[in-house]
Amino acid sequence: MVLVDMVPMNFNSLFAEHGLLLKIDKGNQIFQEGENAEELYLIQKGAVQLSKETESGKELTLRICGPNSMIGECSVFGPPINHTMTAKAMMNTELLSMKKDSLEMLLTEQPTLMIEYIKWLQNEHLKTQSILRDLVMHGKKGALYSTLIRLANTYGKLNENNDLYIDFNLTNSDLANLCSTSREMVNRMLNDLKKQGVISLDKSIITIHNLEYLKKEICCENCPLSVCRID
Repeated sequence: MVLVDMVPMNFNSLFAEHGLLLKIDKGNQIFQEGENAEELYLIQKGAVQLSKETESGKELTLRICGPNSMIGECSVFGPPINHTMTAKAMMNTELLSMKKDSLEMLLTEQPTLMIEYIKWLQNEHLKTQSILRDLVMHGKKGALYSTLIRLANTYGKLNENNDLYIDFNLTNSDLANLCSTSREMVNRMLNDLKKQGVISLDKSIITIHNLEYLKKEICCENCPLSVCRID
């Protein structure tokens, strides 16, 4: 599986030169829903969960971001806004942070970088739009199937049998939060897929033997790999 770089290389250089290194221990928050959004973050190492709490108190995980992903919701060249999601480190994580004012100045000085930033914003919008579309339109089963496809596109690796395994440890509770459903429901659906030979399970590692089956079941639109991702 060929993974897609989430930010242009010049953004990596930009954050390396002007960013502040942050080290976040597993389980700690980077920012919380409702707080002022004043910075952007580039993940160097580790993994970050972006989630939202519903009115009933249920957690919905929208993204799981790894190295070379940029997170944060600061309104560049716009009025101050608040975070609409909470970011939490899923393992010991290192990030580079950059203040909104600094980023605005650098983007103004480098028009080429501004264009790359606009492209990144557009792609982030398409990713979020496609995730919400699948959650709303395809029900619980479709939500799980599309989540497995996105995980495979983001963290998938080929084994000796040319099957894709998801090289990221996720519990069934983690999957349930990604699908906005219960752990029990995810357990049942995963077991059904296992009986059909679509997937196999080895502890917390999922191997997908028939990716086309999952795509067919949700009428996959074959979005670009840069969009059909979980990060």
